[in-house]
Amino acid sequence: MKKIVISAVNLVEAGTLAILRDCLAFLSDFAPKHGYHVTAIVFKRELADFPNIEYIETTWPKKRWTNRLWYEYVSMNRISKEISPVYLWFSLHDTSPTVKAERQAVYCHNSFSFYRWKMHDVIFAPKIVLFALMTKYIYKTNIHQNHYLVVQQEWFRKALSQMFDLNEKRIIVSPPDMALQHAIQSNSKIQKVKSFLFAGSPNSHKNFEVICKASKILIEKYHITDFKVKITVKGNENKYAEWLYKNWKNIAQIDFMGFIPKGMLMECYNKTDCLIFPSKIESWGLPISEFKISNKPILLADLPYAHETAQDSQLTAFFHPDDEQQLAILMKELIEGDFHQLKAVPSIEIKEPKATNWLQLFQLLLN
Repeated sequence: MKKIVISAVNLVEAGTLAILRDCLAFLSDFAPKHGYHVTAIVFKRELADFPNIEYIETTWPKKRWTNRLWYEYVSMNRISKEISPVYLWFSLHDTSPTVKAERQAVYCHNSFSFYRWKMHDVIFAPKIVLFALMTKYIYKTNIHQNHYLVVQQEWFRKALSQMFDLNEKRIIVSPPDMALQHAIQSNSKIQKVKSFLFAGSPNSHKNFEVICKASKILIEKYHITDFKVKITVKGNENKYAEWLYKNWKNIAQIDFMGFIPKGMLMECYNKTDCLIFPSKIESWGLPISEFKISNKPILLADLPYAHETAQDSQLTAFFHPDDEQQLAILMKELIEGDFHQLKAVPSIEIKEPKATNWLQLFQLLLN
């Protein structure tokens, strides 16, 4: 039997863990039917436990970055020789380990190489700044050893191709399944927007402050108070969250609701008139996909990831992520029932190679 290795020691939560689980769930059924043996190198088996998979568990690489790098470029090389021959080694988390394998591929989630960080980030999230500086070099190591790179968006394929002088035909675009749903018509048409929502982690690159500043402008400049903005920050999570709460806690229209589980978030979508997504860097932007099928208004940062994720949405406008005045005007118009700036977002052509599901992806990786 030919051996497939899935290395994913760094995937323990959120969207990246979902990708690991989806990948192993597919291989659990696919591999034995097609003569493949699968080994998964993971943080803990219980995070993604499926039949017909052999597991290697290790928590050591997750403790610090030096451990992670040693494991990627030294330990995995030893493991690959011990379980040789390996037909396909597929790293699901950005790094291209030093391994002995007939074919190698890497799933690139992290787009921080293209993040234009500011001094603001140095103060509140120095690790993110360091990550932005280092990601390019982490990607670069062994990147040309891969037969394929896998990304979620066309803009990311082009950006990686230019940065590392890679042929675009060696980069597979594989969007999340959620992005393939077409927008549906809502049963009731919103006449005026009264509630806004931004769901995101309390990190500085998520850019919550532009919403807070825009809300203050609505109140002080336009004397509009009949609206509510919900943000998934409590105010005590980290320095950035504390800064947000300290500066805008007195604005009654801003609800510092904190983290909410998935089920409650879906309920919140249903009760919300408009999604705002101002994040300055994303590999996808899942809330955009989740909200756009409601066919309700969406206000998005005018950045490549947002245009691609929002394709086929019907009521969308874009704003500069650092321009709270522009965002305030868009919010004001929606509150007043003026939807003239909302447009349909056209589909974006995804060139080959591309994959819309795990079967198509592994057919490319294995053949």
